[in-house]
Amino acid sequence: MKLFVPMAWVALLATPLAHAAQVPLQLEGEGPWYRLAVPLSVQMAAGHADLRDLRVLDKEGDELAYALTQGRLQTEAPTREAVVKWFPLRGTLDTEAVPAIRVQRSDNGTLVEVAAPAAGQGGQVLRGWLLDASAFAGPLHRLRLDWRAQEDGFQRFSIEASDDLQHWQPWGEGQVARLAFDGEQVEQRDVSLPGASARYLRLLWQAPQQAPALLDARVASLGGQTQSAALAWSAPLPATSSAAGEYTWTLPLALPLERLQLTLPPGNVLAPVSLASRNASNAQWQPLASGLLYRLPQDGKETVQDEIALPGVPLRQLRLRVDPRGNGLGSDTPRIRVAVAETEVVFLARGSAPYALRVGDATAQSAALPLGTLIPGYSPARLASLGRATLDSAVPDAMAPAAEAVAPGTGWQRIGLWAVLLAGVALLGGMAFSLLRKPSDSAR
Repeated sequence: MKLFVPMAWVALLATPLAHAAQVPLQLEGEGPWYRLAVPLSVQMAAGHADLRDLRVLDKEGDELAYALTQGRLQTEAPTREAVVKWFPLRGTLDTEAVPAIRVQRSDNGTLVEVAAPAAGQGGQVLRGWLLDASAFAGPLHRLRLDWRAQEDGFQRFSIEASDDLQHWQPWGEGQVARLAFDGEQVEQRDVSLPGASARYLRLLWQAPQQAPALLDARVASLGGQTQSAALAWSAPLPATSSAAGEYTWTLPLALPLERLQLTLPPGNVLAPVSLASRNASNAQWQPLASGLLYRLPQDGKETVQDEIALPGVPLRQLRLRVDPRGNGLGSDTPRIRVAVAETEVVFLARGSAPYALRVGDATAQSAALPLGTLIPGYSPARLASLGRATLDSAVPDAMAPAAEAVAPGTGWQRIGLWAVLLAGVALLGGMAFSLLRKPSDSAR
């Protein structure tokens, strides 16, 4: 019994370390500093989302000095946006024929009136819209439309640009959509433009009978787009629970998710979805995002939209609901992939190779140095010249228990050890109480 409590304490304190695991690294290029993009599978196996338990070891097991560079998605440069005038374009139902128009412009080129010629045999229908962007200076990166609410569904059109209303240059195609389900409304109002300058835009609907009545049209120019940081993607994750049109996923720990990708079944798919989240099983679900996911044939090609942007805040549980009015996601339970902004570890090699990366110690505190301390005279340009490190093998199965240990409803080993420890303390207390009540030999 004297050995029971110390052994229980040792077992209890060793429990977090039992889940620590490591994977060897392979080095390329010149050192002594090396950089490694941390896979999301490693981050999911860590004890903490901020990787405070990450360590880089040499062959002898000694820890190396390192720094973490937390990736962040860069925001776009400030956007300039302006409302533009729009004028209806009318013509016959023949989609091959471009509507003829008469225009009246002011001295500075701004459109004052756009009129169609007199209706011929068969009458005329609304074919599209002419947008006047002549008052907007700068390249056009984005077009945003709003239209009358009753025209829901997909709206697909061609886009052409001109500076003189005589010569038109094709700018590809656009698609907007509006669907309502489950008390929510899913909208796709933005259309990407090539970033060129143009005074006028012509939008012609592919199905004239579906051309909506516009309520608002805006063009936007980005004052210098910047490249976004790389994303680290997970492997496909199966749902932890599912019901008709509703699926739930539980991550090993709360991660700052930037994007979600849903594996769509083969064939034509149309799935308006809503996404909710929570970080504890007993908490209320909070609306997170909504979107329109699809795989559809478009002009002889397959068009796929299978991703949803997320806000980059820590999320642990996700719930996806699918509008039953679409054709759903098939009979198989869908899988998702999630992504976070990529994190890199930079370390100073010393000691003997091979080196290894270790995570999974839930009690560890961060030992990371600032990057400027790890690399004297550091500058961002120098980062690209450092050596590269990669995982020498796939993330081993030994890392999996670290993720499972923090999932809701688990951790039974730790609970069991606490129970053993408390039982031992209770037993010792009982023995002590019994000895105090036992009459001494002298009293006899």
